[in-house]
Amino acid sequence: MRRVQFIELHEQPWFPSFLRHEITDALQFGLNLLKAYAPIAPLLQSVLDSTRSRSVVDMCSGGGGPWLDLSRKLQPDAQAFHILLTDKYPNRRAFQNVRGASENHIAFYPGSVDVMKVPGELQGFRTMFTSFHHFPPEEARAILQNAVDAGQSIGIFEITRRAPSTIALMFPWALMLFVFTPLIRPFRWSRLLYTYVVPIIPLVLLFDGLVSCLRTYRPQELREIVKKLSGIEYQWRVGEHSRNVWPPPITYLIGYPQARVSRS
Repeated sequence: MRRVQFIELHEQPWFPSFLRHEITDALQFGLNLLKAYAPIAPLLQSVLDSTRSRSVVDMCSGGGGPWLDLSRKLQPDAQAFHILLTDKYPNRRAFQNVRGASENHIAFYPGSVDVMKVPGELQGFRTMFTSFHHFPPEEARAILQNAVDAGQSIGIFEITRRAPSTIALMFPWALMLFVFTPLIRPFRWSRLLYTYVVPIIPLVLLFDGLVSCLRTYRPQELREIVKKLSGIEYQWRVGEHSRNVWPPPITYLIGYPQARVSRS
């Protein structure tokens, strides 16, 4: 199955911002409900320990990503570990909710952040969850090259896959909205309207979910992208993290400067 570079509706500049926030809120609720990225907590902890990183810059954060749950698994000392959420189209209300739930230990960057040109003041281990597939190979390489040029560690994690089993999961994923939409917070009547009366939200989620799977890079494709990077010597780890039947395997790409590796 070849990778398909097609568009996801909610990431387009012309897509209404209020609907984009509804989509990211729904995605965030699903991530929290299913705890899809919880299995990679030990992998993340090992990288943070090896590189002695105590700050994270999460990119393409959407509605907040999995960091509220992951942060509680990774670092018991909240004062020594800081996470900054960023996005090209920041959902500030969702970010504020995550910050409050984390007791202000997760912060957010209020401006738009281009992942290929991350502002120099944003220092820390860069992460991207279920978002790297948005970018065609040239832009994907530019994202990694920008991290290398800045000397920053980076971790890419994808729950979507170009596999029939994962593609099939997109249908029950979209149908879940008809059950759980009233539980999504903050509550909005417009969300009920665009779910039950005019079902734009579940249809967009289904379409974008299918496209996400078809766009997701496989480990070998990630290795090919990494081979074309230039600059200081990096340690790259690429693979799929799998545990039993659920959640599906998580594709990951992790890179960090050799000089950052702890010698202890």
